[in-house]
Amino acid sequence: MPMNAIDKEALESWVPRTRVGKMVVEGKITSLREIFDRNLPLLEPEIVDYLLPDLKYERLDVGIVQKVTDAGRRSRFRVVVVVGNEDGFVGVGSGKARQYLVALRKALRNAKLNITPVRRGCGSWECRCGEPHSIPFTVRGKSGSVVVIIKPAPKGTGLVAGDVAKAVLRMAGIRDVWTETFGKTKTTLNFAKAVVNALRNTYKFVTPVDWLKV
Repeated sequence: MPMNAIDKEALESWVPRTRVGKMVVEGKITSLREIFDRNLPLLEPEIVDYLLPDLKYERLDVGIVQKVTDAGRRSRFRVVVVVGNEDGFVGVGSGKARQYLVALRKALRNAKLNITPVRRGCGSWECRCGEPHSIPFTVRGKSGSVVVIIKPAPKGTGLVAGDVAKAVLRMAGIRDVWTETFGKTKTTLNFAKAVVNALRNTYKFVTPVDWLKV
């Protein structure tokens, strides 16, 4: 679902506190990809809202966690969300709070600060259409005990993955892949982080298609 009105109001009253934020407002940085290309720190979630106005989010998991203290048991909500623009950017985050909405806002803020670019392509030898419907090569990601291997697939294959991985891949704008998973994938947060970690690795290598851009 699209970001709510609360985020838009916060963006309107945003006063940048970091050098990168000031450069964004001054127009010296015009895209989120430029921040990653220049290896600049992303410390304010409003930067993501400013540069990606079409950002969407999906809730992956919500639960209640308890902590035993001297005063008794304290219950809090834990929310896990994925954010993305369905066009090459995706991030996963979690938040805890005594109220659900506060936990959701914390999770969204955390996901925005952990957003990552994704290099898409057509790495399947069975397809070779040249369109960015899949990934350019096989990648591997890990978080906790969960290991995810994502492989390029020909057009029309769809997302051959678990529900959590499908949500993350969809938000990244990927439509066709094969996946292999190992470990305790029932842990939603680790599963989602492992997928994002794998997608982040697509941006660590330069493919022949990118040679012309350098």
